[in-house]
Amino acid sequence: MTIDSLIDSLPPFAKDLKLNYSSLVRNNSELTPQQLWGTVVATAIATRSASLTAAVLEVAATQLSGQALEAAKTAAAIMGMNNIFYRFQHLSSNPRYSAMGARLRMNGLRGHGVEDVDFELWSLAVSAINGCGKCLDAHEKVVREKGATEELVMAVVRVAAVIHGIGAVLDSVAAEAVVDPEIEAAAV
Repeated sequence: MTIDSLIDSLPPFAKDLKLNYSSLVRNNSELTPQQLWGTVVATAIATRSASLTAAVLEVAATQLSGQALEAAKTAAAIMGMNNIFYRFQHLSSNPRYSAMGARLRMNGLRGHGVEDVDFELWSLAVSAINGCGKCLDAHEKVVREKGATEELVMAVVRVAAVIHGIGAVLDSVAAEAVVDPEIEAAAV
């Protein structure tokens, strides 16, 4: 299913997500195409919604270079790991954990082949979805040091919020289809 048909198939209760997708993705004026589609790819992967991720990857292949597409996937993968580790350190009341090194490979943070600010924006967007305050602070600081405005940061986070919401709705519709076969038949 294409991303447009997937968005158009969202149920009436997700009307705001449709409208926000239209204004923030289809008609985006705040981000470069690479920033936008890298954010959409990384955050779709972070939603863990298979149907959304498949549809996004299909269109992103026409919007991003191969290297940028791989870098967005790398941001999602590394942040999927780091957000768990650093969120644990941040939330644990035992201060000893914060003093212990991660000892996790993070080579993808370097040599990804795209502009550092774009990769950091994608990492920040995934961290917002995964709720890691430590990673949010670290990546927001880096993008601001690299010249990104607060408005640019908020534009990326808005896209992440909408993509996450769409993923949640798609998963709820899929769950309803399992419970109610009539919904599944109507979706086919």
